[in-house]
Amino acid sequence: MLDQPHGPDILDAVARLLRELLVPQLQGHAAFQARVAANAVDLVAREMRQGPAAEAAALGRLRALLQRPDATAADLPALETDLAARLRSGDIAPDTPGLQEHLWATTLAKMAIDQP
Repeated sequence: MLDQPHGPDILDAVARLLRELLVPQLQGHAAFQARVAANAVDLVAREMRQGPAAEAAALGRLRALLQRPDATAADLPALETDLAARLRSGDIAPDTPGLQEHLWATTLAKMAIDQP
């Protein structure tokens, strides 16, 4: 077991340092770049906190949708590629049960990480 604080907590501290200590001391482009860096650090912390659950949920939905109960987390990129290919070819129709729910849940999970 790792000692505290964990990665996301360290990243939170770095983002706070950037916003509360450094940005007020900077001007112009340097202040802007520090805010960009703080936002990037926040994004990585959210990805570390929320990403595993979002990916596990997407994997479960894709297993059912693509009838691949044997798929593992390592297969997730290939499953997403397979879904896109099946949509393009018409093998999966827009009204396929579970498709719209998967796309909506995936979009919301990504937005919660990228654009909360």
